[in-house]
Amino acid sequence: MNLLDHLRRMAGNNLWSNDRLYRTVLSLKPGEFAAERTSFFPSIKATLNHILAVDYLYLDFLEEGGVGAAAHDDFVPIEEPQALFVAQVAADRRLIAFCDRLSTTDLDRQVITDRREDGMIPERIGDILAHVFLHDIHHRGQVHAMLSGTSVKPPQLDEFLLDYDMKLRKEEVERLGL
Repeated sequence: MNLLDHLRRMAGNNLWSNDRLYRTVLSLKPGEFAAERTSFFPSIKATLNHILAVDYLYLDFLEEGGVGAAAHDDFVPIEEPQALFVAQVAADRRLIAFCDRLSTTDLDRQVITDRREDGMIPERIGDILAHVFLHDIHHRGQVHAMLSGTSVKPPQLDEFLLDYDMKLRKEEVERLGL
């Protein structure tokens, strides 16, 4: 497996992990989604909105959409978990499609990232993708921990890359088209 194959698998992992996480979030009792909690962001709702806003930002950079920092800065938080789930799935599918269009040489190609007052900074596509996956895993872990203080059990999120894991998750992987 080469780096491009790995990044494509990580894009699939983002979709799978978010699907598992959101299906759990959707079963929360009323008030638990927005309840104040101890974490980097003050709630499950705020953390999931942050993940989506940052995904929009980096998707714009990667797709060279020209929106720049406004893709994050103008993001309007989504109040309802089902609507947030739908938006996240769409972003995850965009990321998968982007990765599927890449060639190995594209990973070293630079795109411009809008760093506001720090300027327009060129970054390698491969590095941006690795950063997005780390960012999303980091914050999903925070949501996972916050779920421990709710009425629902946090889902397993680390059984995706190994052949054994894929056999365990066969139905989910097929349902998601991965």
